Amino acid sequence: MRHDTDTHDTDATDDTDATGYADMDSLDLLDADDFAEILAESAATGFSGGTLERKATPDDTGTRLDQFWAYELVAEGVSRERVKEWIQAGLAQVDGKPAKKPGQRLEGYERLTLDAPDLSGAGVPKAEAGELRILHRDAALAVIDKPAGLTTHPAATQPDGTLVNRLLHHFPELAPEVSGMEGERPGIVHRLDKDTSGLILVALTEAARLELSRAFAERRVHKTYLALVHGRPKGDDTGRLGEDAGYIDLPLGRHPSLRTKMAVLQKGGRDARTSWRRLWTDRLGRASLLAVDLHTGRTHQIRVHLAHVGNPLVGDPVYGPSAHARWLAQKGPLATLAPRQMLHAFRLAFEHPDTGEEMFFRQDPPQDFMTLLRALAGDCQRVVITGMPGCGKSALLRALADAPEAPPTFSADACVAALYAPGGDGAALLARSLGRGILDAEGAVDRKGLLALLLKNPSLRREVEDIVHPLVRHALSAFWAEHSAAPLAVAEIPLFFEAGWLGEKHGIKTSPKAAQDRRMADVVVGVRCPEDLRQGPLRESRGLAPEVLAAFESWQWPEDRKLTACDLIVDNAAGLAELKAEAGRLLAQLADLRAERARATEARLRALLDAAANAPALDDPGA
Repeated sequence: MRHDTDTHDTDATDDTDATGYADMDSLDLLDADDFAEILAESAATGFSGGTLERKATPDDTGTRLDQFWAYELVAEGVSRERVKEWIQAGLAQVDGKPAKKPGQRLEGYERLTLDAPDLSGAGVPKAEAGELRILHRDAALAVIDKPAGLTTHPAATQPDGTLVNRLLHHFPELAPEVSGMEGERPGIVHRLDKDTSGLILVALTEAARLELSRAFAERRVHKTYLALVHGRPKGDDTGRLGEDAGYIDLPLGRHPSLRTKMAVLQKGGRDARTSWRRLWTDRLGRASLLAVDLHTGRTHQIRVHLAHVGNPLVGDPVYGPSAHARWLAQKGPLATLAPRQMLHAFRLAFEHPDTGEEMFFRQDPPQDFMTLLRALAGDCQRVVITGMPGCGKSALLRALADAPEAPPTFSADACVAALYAPGGDGAALLARSLGRGILDAEGAVDRKGLLALLLKNPSLRREVEDIVHPLVRHALSAFWAEHSAAPLAVAEIPLFFEAGWLGEKHGIKTSPKAAQDRRMADVVVGVRCPEDLRQGPLRESRGLAPEVLAAFESWQWPEDRKLTACDLIVDNAAGLAELKAEAGRLLAQLADLRAERARATEARLRALLDAAANAPALDDPGA
């Protein structure tokens, strides 16, 4: 049975100490910390607990320890399954020594002790009205879409206002006198952190609780989480997983000094294994969307593992304090769009405890998660203006800067002028390469002298470009980053194509990641100007000799090739007034492209979630 709930707008993390709720004989899967969770799950019997002491007799020889105590407590309504849980939790002793094996055989005459929990029902939480999104319910179980910010179950620091309180209101059958479950966590077989959203499975009967707990412990329940992490995780480049997937096998335990935190521990930690695959990374490499599968269920497992490999969850100040601080310090709206750890329980698959039917549930992330994804995907539209020498590129850039809703602008010519100024990096590097004779008396690059040198010795042009182009590219990257939150930013780059800043869109064959890294613009706008206008009035207005303009053109792609590579064309053939009108029309075209990109982003996000929901669970190489 599949249940796909598509609400695109709408930790296990903790993650599952689900093993802690299981009923089983395999001691290597459980420890005392896990069973601290079990004890609160005991059913209501009216039994007030306490330390029980007995002495085995010869008639008890060969009897299992759990059978002995189950017989002793049958009048109290305590089941053998519950006794097994208590023994595995370390609550039993034989001759003063801990006895954690329910199947331990008695020899007769042993002194037996059992520290039985209080099952009187005094700790049962109260039912509270509150919204609860129920995706499925039947007589045995329910599947809930837990919102972020809702604690799963009561604790000493939060006795009410939890998911359990709401469950008791919406599911009266969870009441101890009906279900046989009591304590502070009726029906809970696994947990999610308070700030983790998504799917959580609830048992509605004691029989379902025991079977589901066993299924969790035996890893027969499959869960996939969506995690939005800082940066781009490094995958298994040379292995079978590939560059977009990874496997983390690192033991976890309590932090040695901060006891409220978990940490990777090389000594004394518990086995913890996590698989992930990268679904998407934003263009600037700020964050990546991962599908994460858990092969063990340790407290905060996803959060600790991903932080340890250098990619903590976005919005997690506990395990990624430095990354979170940088996130909050950035300009623009992104700083406010991660109010909690970006982790969502996305997919859940298990066998129905009563019927054995395969159950499958999907719940897409809530509004806050999707809003952040859209904001990352819909960042600044980066526009480059290029064209032949003297075509009016700078005039178009000025016209855009003078528009009512003027975008931020960048001029490569102005950037080069700053680099060539006294003390500029360009001046220093060119002087080192070409000699200090290239500088004027004030320490600036003698631009006329440099041009004369290049005209005399054309082979030096590549050397100069190899110095100047990386500096301009660095400045352009900083400009894009500074204005990443703006809807639009425009840069005039005369040698954009010639510098090789193309990416795969314009025909360069390279890897997808390299193409993304290389591509320095989303839209390239070419300015087309009649040659007689460029060679005549526009050339004369710049004071360029015909041979100088010819040299500039010889250093660039032919006009036809250059304009063909552009995404949009602006004509400059009718004077400044018409060019300003063209600038207005260009802004309208760019707005249409942004709207189209937003629609494409939405469709891509939907496709990513569909693919993640239908992908097979990741293998556990360490199993």
